Amino acid sequence: MDLTIFFSPIDESIYSADYPANSFFKNIRVYAEKMPDYNGAQLALIGVNEERGTTDNQGSAQGPDEIRKKLYRLKKGTGKYNIVDLGNLNSGIDLDETYTRISEVCRMLLENNVMPILLGGTHDLDYGQYRGYEEMQKLISFLNVDAFLDLDDSKQAPASRKHIHKMLLHEPNYLFGYTHLAHQSYLVDPFSTAVLEKLNFEAHRIGQMRTNLTEMEPAIRYADMFSFDVTAIKSSDAPGNANAQPFGLTGEEACQICWYAGMNEKLSSAGFYEYNPNYDDVHKKTASVVATMIWYFVEGFYHRKQESNFKSNDFLKYVVSMPVEPETIAFYKSKLTEKWWMEVSHSRAGAKYARNSIVPCSYADYQTATKGELPERYINALAKMT
Repeated sequence: MDLTIFFSPIDESIYSADYPANSFFKNIRVYAEKMPDYNGAQLALIGVNEERGTTDNQGSAQGPDEIRKKLYRLKKGTGKYNIVDLGNLNSGIDLDETYTRISEVCRMLLENNVMPILLGGTHDLDYGQYRGYEEMQKLISFLNVDAFLDLDDSKQAPASRKHIHKMLLHEPNYLFGYTHLAHQSYLVDPFSTAVLEKLNFEAHRIGQMRTNLTEMEPAIRYADMFSFDVTAIKSSDAPGNANAQPFGLTGEEACQICWYAGMNEKLSSAGFYEYNPNYDDVHKKTASVVATMIWYFVEGFYHRKQESNFKSNDFLKYVVSMPVEPETIAFYKSKLTEKWWMEVSHSRAGAKYARNSIVPCSYADYQTATKGELPERYINALAKMT
C-alpha cells in the first residue's frame, strides 16, 4: 500500500532550516517534497495531529512539529542511523477513523520490521497503536507511563481518559501483560488499581519507582508496546500540558525510562503523547524534554545486544531448587549486559504462551528464589498463563 495517501509532508519551515552536518536531522530521511522509502528502515517517526480525544488539552495536535524542531537540532548519537520521518498522518473524518489509520500504518511497518515512533496528539491515540498488533497472532505486553490510569468507563468521559479501559475490553483480546508506571495515588481511584491487580497487571506509583528506578527495568524489558504521556513528568520540567502536575518524574528519570525501553529487544512500537505547545514556556522547554526522551530511546535502540538465544554461550544458567512448586526455577544471566531472566514452567504455560515463558527479572528476584521464596514476578507471570 502507498503510504503517501495517509500522510502530509513536514512543514517547509522545519525541514528547510539550517542544520549542522552532525545533527539528528542530517542523518535521517524525512518527508519533505517526497516521502522516503520506509522499506529497510529500522525506525519511523510519525506525527499525529489529532486532539479530538480530549476536552481539556486542546492544542496538543500542534505538538509533533514543535517536538521535531527540537529533535532535529540534537546531535546524532551512536550507530548508523536508518531512520525515516514519514511526516504527519492525515486525521480521519472522526476519531475512530484516525485510530484505524494509525493501526493500518503501524501494522504495515511492524510487518516490515520497522518500528513506529508516534508523536501525538492525545494519549488515546495509543489505542490505534495497540490495534496495529491485532493481526500479528501473538500475545503482547504493554508498558504505559502516565500520572493517571485512564480507566474511566463513563460515557461522558473524553477518549483520552478511557483508552486503557477500551484496550482491556478490546476483542479479540491479545493483551498478555500491562504495566503502568508513575501514577500518582491522589489522582487515581483506588478501584482502578484494584482492577489491574485482579487482572494480574502491574501498577507502580511514582514513589515506588523513585526508591529504585533500576528495579523497574525488568518491567520495561517485558513490553512489546510503549506509550508515554508527558503528564507523568512534573510541571517544573514539562509545563506543556493542560494537566501538568507539580509532582512526578524528572526529565532525567523520563529519559532513563526511554533508554531502558529503547534497549528492550522485544519492544516494537513507541508513542509520546499529550504535549501541548500552548501551555509550554517561551523556550518550549517541554518540547526539548520530549525530544531528548526520543533521542535517548533511539540511543537505547542502537545499543541493543541481540540477547534472545538463552542457550548460547552468552548466558550463564542458574537452576534454583525450590521447597514448593515448581521444583526448580531456571535463571539466565547475560554475560554481555548482566541482565537477568527467569523461566516459567513451559508445561504450565502452554504453546500459545511460549513467547512469554522466559520473563525479564532482576538479581533481587534470583536472591528471593535462593531463599526458597517464589519471586512476585514469577507468580504474576504464571497467573497470566493459567
